[in-house]
Amino acid sequence: MSDTPTLVLASQSASRRAMLDAAGVSYEAFPAAVDEAAIKQALLAEGQSPRNLADALAEAKAIKVSSRIPGALVLGSDSLVALADGSLLDKPESREQAADHLARMSDGIHELWSAVVMAENGQPVWRHVERARMIVRPLSADFIAAYLNAEWPAIAGCVGCFRIEGPGVQLFSRIEGSHFTILGMPLLPVLGYLRNRGVLLS
Repeated sequence: MSDTPTLVLASQSASRRAMLDAAGVSYEAFPAAVDEAAIKQALLAEGQSPRNLADALAEAKAIKVSSRIPGALVLGSDSLVALADGSLLDKPESREQAADHLARMSDGIHELWSAVVMAENGQPVWRHVERARMIVRPLSADFIAAYLNAEWPAIAGCVGCFRIEGPGVQLFSRIEGSHFTILGMPLLPVLGYLRNRGVLLS
């Protein structure tokens, strides 16, 4: 299988790497280094939906790395949280901002969009977007403070301020959608595509 493309993850995300590692997928990882804030700002100005934002950011990451590694199959991924009031959450820049995000999420039903795009030779060749609904229980100020004592700054890189595989699961009364999507990447469709391409055995 010498013609099988090398898989490259356009991210240094610990959760995405952990998913691929646990699934037994061989890959290399490189940071995409795209200006996510500028891309998001431009798309929001155009009135793009949260779904399309996640998709566009995943594509930008995949293409950026793919253009540097000809012949490789590059996986870009992005997730974002859309609150019930329509606003979007970014990664918290401080503990105080994380506390504000958690207070805004408290006792609400929010959407998490997770997108993956595969690129080859600088062009997108496959994409998939999934949505999960997150029902957040009422969070007291005491809980938020104790939670951040335990989890900050580990969750500084997490949109929504949680690691679902850790204490972050305590934020929710119910979650509707794939566990992998909540972790940050719709893994099962990715594995299916990799089997179709011969990267994984079918």
